[in-house]
Amino acid sequence: MLNDTLATALSAMLNKEKIGKKECIVRPSSKIIKAVLQIMNENNYVGSFEEVKTVKGSLLKVNLLGNINKCGAIKPRYSIKKGGYEKFEKRYLPAKDFGIIFVSTSKGIMTHTEAKKKNIGGKLLAYCY
Repeated sequence: MLNDTLATALSAMLNKEKIGKKECIVRPSSKIIKAVLQIMNENNYVGSFEEVKTVKGSLLKVNLLGNINKCGAIKPRYSIKKGGYEKFEKRYLPAKDFGIIFVSTSKGIMTHTEAKKKNIGGKLLAYCY
C-alpha cells in the first residue's frame, strides 16, 4: 500500500528522467498530483499529461522533456507563514530564483513565488529544479 502518492509519483518521474525515457506512467492519480503536474507543465519541467481510466483505477501518462534535475516531496509537510519562505528556499533549492517549491494554500496549490506575491502561507508539498 502506498503511503505518499505524491512522493511515489515524483520519484518515478525522476527515475525515468535519469535513464532518458520520454514517457512515465504515474499510478494512482490524485488531485494533488494533477495540480503539481499542471504547475510543472506551466514551468516547462514536464510536457503534457493525460489521465487514463483503467479497471483498477486511473493513471497518468506524463511526457518528459528532460528538464528535471531533482524533484521530491517535502516530509514532513511543514507549515509556513507568509514571511518564512526564505529558510526553505535555502534548504531545498540550489540557488536563488532557481527551481520551485509547491505550496498548498487556502487559495489552492501554487508555487512559492506566487504565494509570496499574494502574501499567503500554507503547507509545503514538494520541490523541483
